[in-house]
Amino acid sequence: MKTNILPYFAMVFAQFLFAGASITIKIGFANGLHQLVYVVYRHLVSMILFCPFAYVFERKERPALTFGVIFKIFGLSSLGATIHLNALCYGLTYTSPTVASALDCLTPSLTFLMAFILRMEKVKFTSSKGQAKVLGTLISITGTLVFTFWRGFQVKEILKKPLIDIYDSNGFSGHVKQNWVKGATLISTSKVAWSLWLIFQGLIHKAYPAPFSINTMICLFAILQSSFLAIFFARDATLWKLEWDVNILTIIYGGFVVSGLTGYLVLWSISKRGPVFAAMFTPLQLPIVGIFSAIVFNERLHIGSIIGALIIIFGLYCVLWGKSEDKFFELDKQIENEDKTSEIGTNNDNDSPKHLNKMEP
Repeated sequence: MKTNILPYFAMVFAQFLFAGASITIKIGFANGLHQLVYVVYRHLVSMILFCPFAYVFERKERPALTFGVIFKIFGLSSLGATIHLNALCYGLTYTSPTVASALDCLTPSLTFLMAFILRMEKVKFTSSKGQAKVLGTLISITGTLVFTFWRGFQVKEILKKPLIDIYDSNGFSGHVKQNWVKGATLISTSKVAWSLWLIFQGLIHKAYPAPFSINTMICLFAILQSSFLAIFFARDATLWKLEWDVNILTIIYGGFVVSGLTGYLVLWSISKRGPVFAAMFTPLQLPIVGIFSAIVFNERLHIGSIIGALIIIFGLYCVLWGKSEDKFFELDKQIENEDKTSEIGTNNDNDSPKHLNKMEP
């Protein structure tokens, strides 16, 4: 299998793993897992995962840790871990994983909008691609409003009885609260925080180029921040007691699979094809989660949800097309040219005296 095909498989596989996170979180919360308990334990698992890598691979190359860097990482943890994950988790208790996956398509457009407001993104309004960025962002925001406030009639259910009944009064109804607008608003808030995290994390990585150490500290600060919130919202000691059931599997999946394996796949794909390439696969979560939820949870979709999701995805690809001339997309093209050059070089190695000279001691 050619190396240039592997990033495609990696990102498709990553979307399945991300989709699994939304589904397992929903099941865990339906089974009584508290949102703050999940966030604290998940980051504890992630910290245990990242800490050995930070010690082994960055022990000698890690820069000096200053107060300014610690403060920036603390702020980064507040955005990307505490606010983003808590808002997402609380939003999932009011709505479905399909909503979270649909609103996740907002991330590229929101990231562009935030970067433009902060003057980190330049737009040529006279060019067609500059206009596509702005128009795509407005379309995505419009799609979010349609998705949130217009539900319309229900699509016919696939099964008469769900395979996992999280809405049944005899099952998990005591932990499931249905409030479409509140849930979508919380999840949208989490995407705003995540977009800001994407913008600022690059700056912090430049100031402190030690990714494993940064992730370890982010997890540590997230534990402290969410534990402080738990003093007010999760003081019952019984909420923190875990048993070998779906709750602990949800935490382990979030800590090891999402923060560990999926994070590695995304970073590896970005290093091979650039961040725009990785962003293009985000909409795949929507059909994956939508089909699974319709079959397993017997979730009944609304026509407004489907139309809003399609509008968001259309706006997403308008923004991505508009960014095709930016430095991020140029990285994709540069990497492809390097791959072609290396292939040509490999084919001519046997006939090249320079190649022989490089192999000499």
